[in-house]
Amino acid sequence: MKAVRFALSGLLLAGLLPGWANAEGARAPVTVIELFTSQSCYSCPPAEAYLGELAHRDDIVALEFHVDYWDRLNYGVHGRWKDVFSTPEMTERQRRYNREIRGTGSVYTPQMVVDGRAEAVGSRQGEMGDRIAEVRTDGRPRVAVEIARVQGGGIEVSVNGAAGGGDIWLVTFIREHTTKVLRGENHGKSLTNHNVVRDVRHAGTLDGGGGSVAVSDLALEPGQGCAVLVQDGDAGPVLGAAYCPAGLDDTAS
Repeated sequence: MKAVRFALSGLLLAGLLPGWANAEGARAPVTVIELFTSQSCYSCPPAEAYLGELAHRDDIVALEFHVDYWDRLNYGVHGRWKDVFSTPEMTERQRRYNREIRGTGSVYTPQMVVDGRAEAVGSRQGEMGDRIAEVRTDGRPRVAVEIARVQGGGIEVSVNGAAGGGDIWLVTFIREHTTKVLRGENHGKSLTNHNVVRDVRHAGTLDGGGGSVAVSDLALEPGQGCAVLVQDGDAGPVLGAAYCPAGLDDTAS
């Protein structure tokens, strides 16, 4: 039975099953994968590497959130390591998801959340394939998100589809960064992280008929990118998402 589920996941991720394209043949909205991790977590690097693979796929928006509860843990003589990207806000986002999905405020790493609807251990790729397949075929409404650069700087976000109301969130991230970890469980390792989230801010509210919103004060540093999530509140199901166009940090050609 497990082999059948894995095969189903693989076909769906390859875009070969019904439901991946709509009746007109247009490509379905992408799936959002959020990894909650820490540079102090020994079991997290495999999940971070997996997220790096997902980040290069055009059917997924992959984001990495660094939690702060590992920062306070001692690892014997190697002591503590303060994750350079960790913030309390990332931990709180993870707790909200767990209350919604698992009915508990307890958290763990590495955890991947799929479209705000399902979760699994981020290093277990087979389970993640199952969760992605389940979410993509759950019959819930989705919206299409398009992002365009506007003259003078900034972006315009257009949302199409009938999925009821929703909130538009602008997520800013560092595309890739390697850190030499000196202490803690991962002491002596060089860890490469991908799409490391630095900020999540509310950009607008969507009614059931879709619409558009402009973000004129978008200032990305070199090496940064951004994505837009349309979500039911701040920890509910993701209705649609897209990466921002390349070059907004003025480093891409």
